[in-house]
Amino acid sequence: MTYVITDACVDIKDKSCMQECPVDCIYEGGRMLYINPEECIDCGACEPACPTDAIYFDIDLPEEKKDFERINKEFFIPIGNLGGSRYLKNNNLDHE
Repeated sequence: MTYVITDACVDIKDKSCMQECPVDCIYEGGRMLYINPEECIDCGACEPACPTDAIYFDIDLPEEKKDFERINKEFFIPIGNLGGSRYLKNNNLDHE
């Protein structure tokens, strides 16, 4: 189980959730933020911090947002598990 960032974050990137994440598993892409499902510890600190309600626990994703679970996972395929967003040097990447 993990948390998932959805379409309400596209072109917003408020980053309040990044400040609350105790394990630095929220990464900035070019147009939105992504949660690394391999690094997320399911603490839930990010969800209430999001002002656009873009973050859901994966089992609570509305049907129309289910693709974002895959999108968050696929964002990390080319970069792998870096051990924290502070190690991502190019934040202009996005899911294709």
